[in-house]
Amino acid sequence: MLLGGVILLTSFAYLGVLFAIAYYGDKRADAGRSIIANPYIYALSMAVYATSWTFYGSVGRAAATGVGFLPIYLGPTLVAALWWLVLRKMIRISKVNRITSIADFIAARYGKSSLLGGLVTVIAVVGIIPYIALQLKAVSTSFIILLQYPLVEMPPKGAPVGLLQDTALYVALLLAAFTIVFGTRHLDATERHEGMVAAVAFESLVKLLAFLAVGVFVTFGLYGGFADVFERAAQLPNIEQLLTLGGSAGTYSSWAWLILLSMLSILFLPRQFQISVVENVNENHVAKAMWLLPAYLLAINIFVLPIAFAGLMQFPAGQIDADTFVLTLPMVHKQEALALLVFIGGLSAATGMVIVETIALSTMICNDLVMPVLLRWKSVATRRDLPRLLLRIRRSAIVLLMMLGYAYYRIAGEAYALVAIGLVSFAAVAQFAPAMLGGMYWRQGTRAGALTGLTLGFLLWAYTLLLPSFAKSGWLPLSFIEHGPFGIEPLKPLALFGLKGMDDISHAMFWSMLFNVGGYAAVSLLGQQSIRDRAQALLFVDAFKFAHRSSSLWRGSASVQEVVALVGRFLGPQRADEAFAQYAAQCGVASAAGFTPDPDLMHFAENLLAGAIGASSARVMLASVVKEEPLGMDEVLNILDEASQVIAYSHQLEQKSRELEVATAELRAANERLKELDRLKDDFISTVTHELRTPLTSIRAFSEILHNDPQMPVAQRDGFVMIIVKESERLTRMINQVLDLSKLESGNAEWHATELDLKEVIHEAVSTTGQLLREHGVSLELALPERVPMVRADHDRLMQVMLNLISNAVKFCPRDTGRISIALHVRPDELQVDVADNGVGVAAQDQELIFEKFRQVGDTLTGKPQGTGLGLPISRQIVQHFGGRLWVVSEPGHGATFSFTLPLTLPLGGTGSQS
Repeated sequence: MLLGGVILLTSFAYLGVLFAIAYYGDKRADAGRSIIANPYIYALSMAVYATSWTFYGSVGRAAATGVGFLPIYLGPTLVAALWWLVLRKMIRISKVNRITSIADFIAARYGKSSLLGGLVTVIAVVGIIPYIALQLKAVSTSFIILLQYPLVEMPPKGAPVGLLQDTALYVALLLAAFTIVFGTRHLDATERHEGMVAAVAFESLVKLLAFLAVGVFVTFGLYGGFADVFERAAQLPNIEQLLTLGGSAGTYSSWAWLILLSMLSILFLPRQFQISVVENVNENHVAKAMWLLPAYLLAINIFVLPIAFAGLMQFPAGQIDADTFVLTLPMVHKQEALALLVFIGGLSAATGMVIVETIALSTMICNDLVMPVLLRWKSVATRRDLPRLLLRIRRSAIVLLMMLGYAYYRIAGEAYALVAIGLVSFAAVAQFAPAMLGGMYWRQGTRAGALTGLTLGFLLWAYTLLLPSFAKSGWLPLSFIEHGPFGIEPLKPLALFGLKGMDDISHAMFWSMLFNVGGYAAVSLLGQQSIRDRAQALLFVDAFKFAHRSSSLWRGSASVQEVVALVGRFLGPQRADEAFAQYAAQCGVASAAGFTPDPDLMHFAENLLAGAIGASSARVMLASVVKEEPLGMDEVLNILDEASQVIAYSHQLEQKSRELEVATAELRAANERLKELDRLKDDFISTVTHELRTPLTSIRAFSEILHNDPQMPVAQRDGFVMIIVKESERLTRMINQVLDLSKLESGNAEWHATELDLKEVIHEAVSTTGQLLREHGVSLELALPERVPMVRADHDRLMQVMLNLISNAVKFCPRDTGRISIALHVRPDELQVDVADNGVGVAAQDQELIFEKFRQVGDTLTGKPQGTGLGLPISRQIVQHFGGRLWVVSEPGHGATFSFTLPLTLPLGGTGSQS
């Protein structure tokens, strides 16, 4: 049984948990151990985009328009792909200029204009107050519905509720207290509210889990899964219109406008700017949020249609408000715990939005509306308790915003103006897009252009969306919509200038954006930028180039003591002294008193002030204690050109550095090659000396035997002499090979090319090696055609190749069972000779290695076969000299086939004469 006490106790317990998380987060931040320096917490906190309008309203919108709820979430998903370019630049600009709000951002971009900052603040407050009211209404309505459990009834519409009995009032006061405690602890608005961000991230998790729990209960508890829900929903009347475009689900045009609207909203809603930009700890966290937030939106919307269809099937038409299906479905099936969890989820969605939104708006009200006015009064500007005054202003603004939201909720009630306010608020903040995006990417954008565009866009938005919602609520006569003001048909707000066939949002977006963008561009192009406007434009558009050069745009004289005292009046003397002492340490100066006023110091002081009172007010206050000399446009451009040159030099140094890295890599590769050559040299010396020592040892040994034994029998003497002769020949052959290779490589080899018959060369080589074959017991097979075309080559060199290949084959054939086959093939353009054996074969990884100089397969000195390792490289060079190729095909254990080709003097069928 859900009693009111249980619901209240649970709600307070949940809010207590939020207080505890926020308190813990702030404590950790004070200790220098941030808990929000985590990309996942950053992405979760950005899910403040999903308010109670998402939690309850998505199902209500899906029940009325089917898939028409999707564009609100497709837009953020699509624009997330551009965050690395857009949001990261926004963060970089804000960090460098200590920007505290979206109003501060626009004001700073256009010459630190307080007028522009004030206009942006007014638009944001007018557009967002109804949205805050919607959150209070969601919490209040869900509480009243849950309080009636086990009955499932809608609160009576229009029934008066006493002020002290109104749940929404207490919710508003409680949220105001939470926001004041954790949102205005510090005066410096650029300091992160780490506790608040941690609490918002936790709330995002809670509302997601609550919604998924309802989705699973409905889809798999009440029905047999997604397919079952959709099959049964197919019996509902007009269900096809809910699932196809063109009807109640919206047209392609309305989808396009809604997607654009939501793309702009997630960037320019004050709460999104607060969380995504001001509270950002590390701009690299954007990369994680680019996929995590779309994944979150997918998860929280995956059960929207099943819940909507289940509500339509479970409740009689018109009995239950579709916006409450998420809560009433568990209630009607007696799921008390789940219903309570849903209530907490809705409370999370609403409180997260309200807390962040009021912090953002209170900063804007303080810095861009109140302070520019107050600072004009000397009595205020010279007060010593300015920090306390600023905090009071912000805290008062929070209470004021909350009460305005509550008042709007009390006045609007169930009126259309509140029910439809979600998209209306989105359309209001979308008016910031031209000034924001133009300011970041278009240097010609001017303050006058931004003022014109924003004013026109805001007026068109109010005329085509806000006022019609008032008329539909009965606050204005309906004739305003039906016949236009004063009966002027072309001025009908929902068919302005005769434009019909579009839904209200698309119609309003079309006209407001047309006038906004058109006014901004036209006035900017026709007008002229001021010096500061131009300088700020360069600093914002080229934010990544000039991130640390903005301080150069100042020239004048000032007293350092006065500057420090000025900052101390707003931040407090202690904090100001600490900040300047830290700055002095970074600059290598003993203390702030040792400074001489320069652009860097003025920039530092202005940024400190901007964090407390906004960029435009900071500029005004700093100007009150310094004597600034105006800079001409040429001087500003020269200063920025100098910065550009420094950047260019930096780029050149980076280029040189990259070239040095490449050269280092090449030198490293050359060094490796030299080491390899050194190893080859060692192998060569080892191989050659080993090969030379073997015959020399034999020659010396047999010569000594002959010398020491003159009485040796003649037959034995002749045998020893023959061995000496053969070893001498072997020695000579090896030396000749080394010399031969040297000549080939140096190009000094002598070539005697003539027309020759390759078959005769093969016969001659076989005849020469006949004795060698017999000694090793190796059989030889020949497969030679009757006649072969002539080739042009050096007879002796080809003999050298054939002898190398045959002696190689003999060397690796098994003794007495070895087989060698030599085949000659006639190809259309060449002759191919194959020398195959049944030896040990050559592994695949060694088949190219054996053609390198002095390279033999096997361990040096031990497992290496006899020879210098020069026969095959010499043979390949000879064959290649005559235009042929030499290669090996082998499989270990199955012998090897060495093949070479030589081009024919005349291709087969040719008619030219041989030469």
